[in-house]
Parts: sequence; C-alpha cells; structure tokens
Amino acid sequence: MAEKGRVIILMMDSFGIGGAKDAARFGDEGADTLGHITSTRGHLNIPNLSYLGLLRAAEVCTGKIVQTGEQDIPSILMPAKYGFMREVSKGKDTSSGHWEMAGVPVTFDWGYFKPEYPSFPPELIEKICQEAGLDGILANKAASGTEVIEEFGEEHIQTGKPICYTSADSVFQIAAHEKHFGLERLYQVCEIAFKHLKPYNIARVIARPFEGEKKGEFKRTKNRHDYSVTPPSKTLLDVMKENGGNVISVGKIADIFAQQGITKAVKASGLQELWDVTLEEVKNAPDNSIIFTNFVDFDMTWGHRRDVEGYAKGLEYFDTRLADLAPLLKENDLVFITADHGCDPTYKGTDHTRENVPVLMFGPRVMPCFIGERETYADLGQTAAEHLGLPPLQTGTSFLNE
Repeated sequence: MAEKGRVIILMMDSFGIGGAKDAARFGDEGADTLGHITSTRGHLNIPNLSYLGLLRAAEVCTGKIVQTGEQDIPSILMPAKYGFMREVSKGKDTSSGHWEMAGVPVTFDWGYFKPEYPSFPPELIEKICQEAGLDGILANKAASGTEVIEEFGEEHIQTGKPICYTSADSVFQIAAHEKHFGLERLYQVCEIAFKHLKPYNIARVIARPFEGEKKGEFKRTKNRHDYSVTPPSKTLLDVMKENGGNVISVGKIADIFAQQGITKAVKASGLQELWDVTLEEVKNAPDNSIIFTNFVDFDMTWGHRRDVEGYAKGLEYFDTRLADLAPLLKENDLVFITADHGCDPTYKGTDHTRENVPVLMFGPRVMPCFIGERETYADLGQTAAEHLGLPPLQTGTSFLNE
C-alpha cells in the first residue's frame, strides 16, 4: 500500500482532445477541442502542458500531430505519466464526466427537455409557479445563458418572472436579477424546481443570478449555485471522507457531487481566482487530502460561446500558473490534469462534444511513462485511491505503478 500523500485534481472543464470512438452516436464525429483551437488560431504557447505530455497524448488519440507553433521554455520540469481517457457514461454532460472520474460511471439515461419552445411540460411549470408564488416564467426554451439574459432581462425586471431555459444537457436553469428578484428568492425557486423535477430524471437545476439594468449591461455574477442529484453510489470523495481524509472542493465541485464527500467547499469563479484559491488550498492542506478544482471558464465562457481566441488565451494562462503550483508540492503529492468532456469551439451548435480527454499525472516521485488509452475516466479515481491508501473503488484500473 502506498504511503499516504495528497492528490490535486485540476479539472479543465470541456478540454477534450478528440477521437472518441462513439462520437458519431452523439453527432460529434470529428470534434477535437485542442486540435481545432490550434489549427484555427495557428499557434498555442503551452510549454508546461506540452512538457507534461499533452501533445503526445493528443497525437496518439487522434493520429494527428498538434501544430502549436513555437513554445516558450517550460518552467515545470517534473516527471509525468500521460495518456488519454475515454468515457463510458451514457451522457457527455458535466455530472457524468465528474462522477465517472471519481469512480462512478453513469450507466443510466438522463432525462432531457426538448430544445424548442415550450421546452418544459406545462404541468411542471404550473407546479413550480404555484408553490413559488410566481405569475409565470420567461423563455421556456433551450438557449445560451448570456443570450437569454439579453433577450429577456428587461422583461424579467419589469414582470418579476424568472427566466427558465435548458440546453442539450440534462438541466433546468433559472436566471434572475440579484437585486430586483433577490438572490435568496432565486435559490428558493431553484429548490422548489429541483423537488418537482425528480420524476423527470434531470441531473441539475442551476441558479444563474445576474446584474445590470438594461440590455447590453447584463452580466452574470459569481453566485451561481447548482442543485444536483446524488451520485448513485460512493465516489472517491465519499470513500476519502469516510476514511478520515480531507476533501477540499474549489469552485463548483461540491455542487456537482451534491455536497457528498466534501469536507471543505471554497467558492471561486473566473480562471485567475480559481487558480489563486487552489494554490492557497495547496499551501495549507494537510497530508491525506484531495484538492479538487473545476476550471469552468473553458466550458462556460469559451466553449459554449464558441470563442476560439478566448479558449486559447485561457489555455495559455492556465499553463503559466502550473509554474506557481510546482514549488508548493510535497514529496508524495500527485497532480492530475484532466477534463470531463469536450466543447469544441469550432464545432456546430453550442453543445458539449463527445471526445476523449487528457490525463496527465505528475509529482516529485512519479515514474514518467506513456499510459496509453484508458478505457474509462474511472482509472483516474482508482489511481488516486491507491495513492491515498484507500479501499479500491468499484470501477477503474489504477495506473499508479505503470
């Protein structure tokens, strides 16, 4: 059994590297988040990720060389294992990806709402409005979160009706103005909606507060809150907590796991703040800890909005912050860099894309090697469990000593 140390999981939300065998079943054949960003932009300066094996993993995954252009000298010279993982869960959504990497693939089908107006069954909306004391809702369709606020924000302020919308994911999202509608009231409406959505097998209800007084000024705030169903069995986080370890969530991790298996939840939003908070937690976390961060901007801000340049700059910034992490690592720490699905910003529509994801593992004691294609994201969780001296998870094969 390995000596107990710490595990840091840097989850780059939506950073796929192409090549999923079942992509065609999802209508995503040919999607490649990393490859298409680099080919569209022409260059991508990510020396640390490159040194850790990202480009080699992507090349084997897709059979194509990723042409990133000239790279700076890497500043994180640490041994790494590198490869890529395929998803076995039935969905390409946030919950499925996170749960699978924590050892619990989603083997059932989520419920979904139709994209066109009206997306939601009238009886569902009637129940929510009646209990919440609402005169009705706005939108009632699949939409981009920023666009739907622009379209209905002023009417929302005038009428007090919340903006309810969905996406290709299994979600029910509610946007409301923090001042005019009230943040706590928004949370209450989401809790009511979550209760009435149980028969529909919807993965999450998401509160999307925003501010601003008129079209062109509206912007979402950092007080997003997700109401998630509970994973169907114990995850890596549950096992860690039950065995006396610390599980520190940064960003929306705690919401995605329905607060299960979390010992400390730290709020943060935006790529810089998420990095700053993560580094602070790494400085202070004791041995026998998991620090788990979701870097949501890759998905929410750049992937869904099909912003190639924003995504590329985000990757380059992420790469620079790895240099800040390296000096904080203890002798028996392991760092994982991975993703939960793809969201190719050059692809059709605005949905997630079914792709393989990178898995990079580095630390002072890591024996470097290429670990190839992993048959499930759960291999990451099983590897972390072995490193932490935990009982084996139900799913996954450890690559700790490969």
